[in-house]
Amino acid sequence: MCIFPITFTGTGRWFRPATFLMLLVAVLASCGQAPKTDPMQDLSASELLGNPDYPAISYGGYRGVSRSEQPTLAQLKEDMRILHAMGIRFLRTYNVQLPHASNVVKAISELKQADPSFEMYVMLGAWIDCEGAWTGSPNHAVQDFEANGEEIQRAVALAQQFPDIVKVIAVGNEAMVHWAASYFVAPEVILHWVNHLQSLKAEGDLPSDVWITSSDNFASWGGGGPEYHNADLDSLILAVDYVSMHTYPFHDTHYNPTFWKGGEFDPADVDGAMARAVAYSQNQYASVVDYVRRLDPNKPVHIGETGWASVSDGFYGPEGSRASDEYKQALFYHGMREWTQSSGISCFYFEAFDEPWKSAANPTDSENHFGLFTKDGEAKYAIWSLVEEGAFEGLTRDGHEIRPTYAGQRELLDRHVLNPVP
Repeated sequence: MCIFPITFTGTGRWFRPATFLMLLVAVLASCGQAPKTDPMQDLSASELLGNPDYPAISYGGYRGVSRSEQPTLAQLKEDMRILHAMGIRFLRTYNVQLPHASNVVKAISELKQADPSFEMYVMLGAWIDCEGAWTGSPNHAVQDFEANGEEIQRAVALAQQFPDIVKVIAVGNEAMVHWAASYFVAPEVILHWVNHLQSLKAEGDLPSDVWITSSDNFASWGGGGPEYHNADLDSLILAVDYVSMHTYPFHDTHYNPTFWKGGEFDPADVDGAMARAVAYSQNQYASVVDYVRRLDPNKPVHIGETGWASVSDGFYGPEGSRASDEYKQALFYHGMREWTQSSGISCFYFEAFDEPWKSAANPTDSENHFGLFTKDGEAKYAIWSLVEEGAFEGLTRDGHEIRPTYAGQRELLDRHVLNPVP
């Protein structure tokens, strides 16, 4: 259910729709106007998640090699138009420490005001750190309470200001998985902030239709080993409105050589390998569902992140698993979309555009190349068909028309497809 903010002398007050509409009718009636409502432009999280008409994607609009180079509002609007043209209606952001996420929401709001048919919603991430995160001595037993509290406050303020856009708040990103050695925390930390947000909803200080979750690796949600299974995790699963899990066969299969080479698998059969990659994610999803269902049979589970890089000079390139190229990326993307769309699972595919800041010192690092578009707005093989159909006609990214990579020539792309090594 939507709740509308009315601000008096700087203090937010929340009214339920019936109360608000009665007030609005009275005001507009005095002006001889009738209120205009469009319920399809303000869906709840429960109506969006799992809805195949609202495909989701993870989004970062950074063009430069540092996040100090914040994208402008005009650049963000360019990206929103591009994603809207490809059918995306739900975005995931990662933190509100920097201006990026709040500017994304503002860009969407301004686009909606200019064009009432424009529709886009946001899963807003709030970053969570342990004490001493990103230093040589992180203390995983204690959270950075002050910084985390400020981050949560910023997320709450944005959800209050834009209740028609912000539909999910995710507490932390891969904040519980143990390999996040620079910053991870215990489930009790995430549980504290989830309970805080749920109490704000109960008190009417957050819209009641905003869903609260945490977005983390499948193992952290009970799908991995027993080292993750504890009472705090179980309480967290019960506290969130849904579970947002990550699954990355692209990374995992480097550490599982038999995926590419074992049994009777033909190592030259790239299509077969990618079907196995989708099945790998399906198995991880099933392992989380199995754990969650023991605690709450009705708790929804969606995919907060999954993706496939198109370039790598490291573990996943020619000298490693040979997983990274645009052909494999396309097979994984379409395989995951087909499965999740037909199964009522939202999948915030990672990611929309390449982001060069992620590994600024090494331009060919895989982390820079998970986008379906390059930094300059070239459409990778996974979405060549949209270019051919004219979906992006008239749209640009930083002055570049939306064109296919490899000039749209499949024979050029095929020269860069890496067959797994037997």
